[in-house]
Amino acid sequence: MDIVTKLVLVACLVFLINLPFGYWRSSVEKFSKQWFLAVHIPVPFVIALRIFSHLGWHLITFPIIITAFFMGQFLGGKVRILLKKRV
Repeated sequence: MDIVTKLVLVACLVFLINLPFGYWRSSVEKFSKQWFLAVHIPVPFVIALRIFSHLGWHLITFPIIITAFFMGQFLGGKVRILLKKRV
């Protein structure tokens, strides 16, 4: 598998991992202990994905993975807000 395919796959997985954590983060007080945990618990999983996918630590991969991380957090929070409005 080439590096671009691996990068896209890892970015998608990072995004999906962060959706539930973004959902959780949006339900707690900002900068509280739970908020901190919701943001930082997924980090070891992202690092493990990078290692096990043999993606490496190329500089170009960082903005893509970081963007996927924060988009998952952001959209997870938006999902919670949209579901809350429906109820």
